[in-house]
This record gives sequence, C-alpha cells and structure tokens, in this order.
Amino acid sequence: MDLKTIFVEIDDEIAVITLNRPERMNAWTGRMHTEYRWLLAQLEANSEVRVIIVTGAGRGFCVGADTKALQGHAEKGGYDPGIPESIATPGYGVRSEFDAPFAYHFGLTKPVIAAINGPAAGVGLVLACFADIRFAVPGVKFTTAHGKLNLPAEYGLSWLLPRIIGLARANDLLFTSRIFMSGRSRATWSR
Repeated sequence: MDLKTIFVEIDDEIAVITLNRPERMNAWTGRMHTEYRWLLAQLEANSEVRVIIVTGAGRGFCVGADTKALQGHAEKGGYDPGIPESIATPGYGVRSEFDAPFAYHFGLTKPVIAAINGPAAGVGLVLACFADIRFAVPGVKFTTAHGKLNLPAEYGLSWLLPRIIGLARANDLLFTSRIFMSGRSRATWSR
C-alpha cells in the first residue's frame, strides 16, 4: 500500500507509527483509517516487531475526524467513508467482541502504546483509549467532542472510557464533551 497519511519506522523491534497530516493536526480520514489498519496487520505479522507505538506528526496527536472531509460528505448529500470494502482486519477472529472498528486492537498480540504529543479529540481520543497504554506530554488537551456536535459517543467510547477512568468521570466527559488536560509534572529532580 502506498502510505500517504501515516509512516512507520522500525528500530530495535519497536515500530513507531506516525499519523502524518500535521497541517490538519492529524485529523482522521477514511484514507488514514485504511492505511492504519493495513499497517497494523503488517506489523502484527512481522516477527521482528515486538511493540507498536502510535504518535502524531507535528504538534497534534489526532484532533478527530477531518471536518473538511465531513463537509464534503454533506455537500455530496451522503456519507462516503472513503475506504475500500476489503479493508485489513488486524486483531479480528480472536473474539467476536474485538471484530469492530478500534476494538480490533484488543485482538493484537503486540502491545500498542499511544505516545500522545498533542491534542486528542473525538476519534483521536478513541485511538488513544484503545491502546494498551497511554502516555501524554504535560498540558495536552483531550475531549470526547461528540456531545458538542449532538452526536452519540463513537466507536465504543461510552463502554471503554468508564473502564479506564471510572463511571463518574467518564459520564462527565461523555455528557459534556468538555476539554480536560494531561497533568503537569511537579516532580523535581536533584542529586
């Protein structure tokens, strides 16, 4: 596959996937979705890769769905996901619950780490939540985003988020779509 929206580097058994649309803060598109799943399938099959890290190019992790692409769907009068019918299915077949968008991460044999370098909203937050572990630089903005758009929570976020941060906190974020931030380090190092 000709990768246009992401790239990968493999070094010392670590694969780093970089979402690469920095001019749009790595906003998610059908093309990016297709490339990401294809690449995960390749890395899952690669015996020389032991762990997968996902990050974003530039100053954002992934700010959610690309609004310009969504506007184009509205102008066309219908939704075109922009993905082929025969999209890669990494992680599928392990359990039926994992055979769904983003839940397929749970069927992978290799850990996926989200290295969150900037804003993560909507589908960007979903991607981070479905990673096995998440790290964020201090002061990163997060939001569920769907509530302010009068849309339902996407890709199982209403099921997953309470399991990560607890029901009360998750309900707050799912109902309000308010912005929350990663903590600022207060640690002081001295000898």
